[in-house]
Amino acid sequence: MTQAYSAGLTVTDNIVLRKERILPLKGKVCVQKGDKVKADDLVAETSLPGNVLPMNIANKLGITPAQVMQFIKVKPGDQITRGQILAETNGIFGLGFFKSSVRAPIDGEVESISGLTGQAMLREPRIPVQIKAFIEGLVIDVIPEEGVVIENKSAYIQGIFGICGETSGEIKMLCSQPTQDLTPDLITSDCAGKLVVGGALTPIETILKAKEMGVNGIITGGIDDQDIKKLLGKDIGVAITGHENMGITILVTEGFGPIKMADKTFELLKQFEGQKASMHGKTQIRAGVIRPEIIIPLEFKEDDLAVQKTRDSLLTPGQLVRIIRQPGFGKIGKITGLPEELHNVQSETRVRVLTAEVDGEEWLLPRANVELIED
Repeated sequence: MTQAYSAGLTVTDNIVLRKERILPLKGKVCVQKGDKVKADDLVAETSLPGNVLPMNIANKLGITPAQVMQFIKVKPGDQITRGQILAETNGIFGLGFFKSSVRAPIDGEVESISGLTGQAMLREPRIPVQIKAFIEGLVIDVIPEEGVVIENKSAYIQGIFGICGETSGEIKMLCSQPTQDLTPDLITSDCAGKLVVGGALTPIETILKAKEMGVNGIITGGIDDQDIKKLLGKDIGVAITGHENMGITILVTEGFGPIKMADKTFELLKQFEGQKASMHGKTQIRAGVIRPEIIIPLEFKEDDLAVQKTRDSLLTPGQLVRIIRQPGFGKIGKITGLPEELHNVQSETRVRVLTAEVDGEEWLLPRANVELIED
């Protein structure tokens, strides 16, 4: 089993974080600017369109497409239930004998009906999408119909790798030393709903028992890459993680193999044992680096957020940045300006941007698309 290390991950007991919580489609924002929110609070919601199911009404009734509109019983936009009659003929000589009918195979709605093709397009029920705050903090900005920006003061730890999405729970230390492995016998019933912290290595047997016991998340120094393959049933390669549906989130702070957790990370987690934290396992090592995170909210006053250094406030004109997403991935630029207003980008969302001189030209870049090249 090989070992892999990474330097430069952020581990701090006091930082101001800013998180954008954005819907995949336009919808409804449920909070207002200035509201204080908890991690589990709903901040925005929408509905994704259901799958479309075509039905050839003409063929099923044995009529021509042009006749479909005579016998159809529903219209576009109507809600339907499984088994409901969508279209029905009048029977022999219009006397009601030997009627033919077509019934809805799904619950949903009628998308469209065509007298040219004789087809009806049915759509399955919409899929509700709810965006929670994820972190406890203050809503500092509302993007109408899209989402919010939340800011807070936290202890903060970045991991090198993770799997599965967002979760939260109280931090529970299960290892007394960062060199100690997180073995199955350390997982007990009182770990349910918690974020448990190990030391050097967490084997697959421990992960499976933790999942069985209802543990929300595991934080560990190292993990066997072959165990990840067994858990997911496939190699992860360089793809984005965080969308897995395992029922337990795993965050690795150091790398693959029996690597002891960094002392600073271990002591920071120990310092906040018993406090509620948020974490996710989303990881992307390629362009547009995403790191798994542990966020432990701290008490703060609104004035604290204004005076603490945020990632944005570290950016100043004249500094060098590297572009970490396309277009321009890998290019180096010098910041020339930091506009305060939000700008529309290609994804049609409004984000904070900066201007930078890149290859002798001025580029307008989302701030999330660059990383600071520190001296």
